[in-house]
Amino acid sequence: MSQQSTTVEVRILDKEYLVACPQEEQEALLRAARHLDNKMREIRSTGKVFGTERIAVMAALNITHSLLERDTMSEATSNLLKAMDNRLDEALGEPSDR
Repeated sequence: MSQQSTTVEVRILDKEYLVACPQEEQEALLRAARHLDNKMREIRSTGKVFGTERIAVMAALNITHSLLERDTMSEATSNLLKAMDNRLDEALGEPSDR
């Protein structure tokens, strides 16, 4: 099964970009472009960062930081839940195999 790509036009900070994308991923690409556009507009509106390239780098850093924090929190939550599960097993007298 081959994935057929199409060209999708996205608009970020009032500039248009053409991006090749599999048809089934178009909506995700458009959501990602809207998210990036919003982040870049937020940064630009502070008036502290000048130039599209610098704004894009700052937006990328902010988005990446958020994703890494989410991953870290997910791992920490997973570890906490495993520890709680083990404690429940011990309290109930069941062998812990996790």
